[in-house]
Amino acid sequence: MSGRNLYDKVFAIFGTLMVFFYFGLGYYVIFSPYLDHIDTALRVIIGAPLLVYAVYRLFVSYSKIKENFFSGGDNDD
Repeated sequence: MSGRNLYDKVFAIFGTLMVFFYFGLGYYVIFSPYLDHIDTALRVIIGAPLLVYAVYRLFVSYSKIKENFFSGGDNDD
């Protein structure tokens, strides 16, 4: 396994973990009772782009994982 291949796999997994972080942060900002002192509209304005970005990162991570882990041609340079 080449160093570049390992690097790509590690960052594909890290990207997937970040998807969960963005989903969690967006959900927390919008629905948390601990942030009731912040106006609801402002919380939605901040949280909704986080959720949209999480969906975008989900598709990007899916393609990276598919490319790095399930491609048929492993080249051992």
